[in-house]
Amino acid sequence: MPELPEVETIAKDLNAVGIVGKTLVGARVYWKRTIAEPSVAEFCRLIQNKRVVGVRRRGKFLVFDLAGGADLLIHLRMSGRLNWVPQESTRERHEHVVLGFADGSELRLHDTRKFGRIYLTQEAETILGRLGPEPLEPAFTVELLQTMVKSRQRQLKPLLLDQGFIAGLGNIYVDEALWEARIHPQQRSDTLSRRKLAALHAAIQSVLRRGLKNLGTSLGTGKANFYSVGRRRGRNRDELNVFRRTAEPCPRCAAKIRRILVGQRSTHICPKCQIVKTCRDSEKDF
Repeated sequence: MPELPEVETIAKDLNAVGIVGKTLVGARVYWKRTIAEPSVAEFCRLIQNKRVVGVRRRGKFLVFDLAGGADLLIHLRMSGRLNWVPQESTRERHEHVVLGFADGSELRLHDTRKFGRIYLTQEAETILGRLGPEPLEPAFTVELLQTMVKSRQRQLKPLLLDQGFIAGLGNIYVDEALWEARIHPQQRSDTLSRRKLAALHAAIQSVLRRGLKNLGTSLGTGKANFYSVGRRRGRNRDELNVFRRTAEPCPRCAAKIRRILVGQRSTHICPKCQIVKTCRDSEKDF
């Protein structure tokens, strides 16, 4: 579930608690599949005495830059979160990987669904290089989006969810951006006019910045919900316009929000504001 705003919030919170400069002294792994690479034995051996020199985000990955050139990559997937605790704290049931630091603090991956993955690698770009552009970077322009979109003939929502197309977008912010741009999630990408692409570009950046300002989106109180470091919840739920607001009035036109499936993903739309168009790019309105 954590998307760009949530992962960025976690990275900022980890920097705020002072993880940079601390030295890793070991790891305990309770669910072997969480370690994507190398092997669990190699991971536990190689992580020792690695000093954290930076924490950042790339797409939905948390990237821990380590002294000596290695990188620790954590992808939280659907339900992962990170707990920053003293080593004497009782381990919770779903804390599947525990990273210990020389000062007695621990960073624990809590993951009820066990989908999260951790990589320790000297070649981070072999993983991160597969990702598309960052949607909040200056290089992500309307012109770039137009070039990217026009070369594909796909429904918009699955395309926007593709991390190789744009990095960091997920179900929440794609639904919100498409509503804001008044575009149906099943609209074919190569039918969009430049005007509509400009609206989509602005909407993507708008909903992401709003999510960042509100420290992410926490939707409920379940164990799989988003919590940042220190179990802090995001405040963005109250500013969602369509996501998980089925049967509520559209904030723009008052029509009832509908839930549909697009590419096997739960999707929320306004049936009045978002209509699939059949016109081509050359036509005036779309």
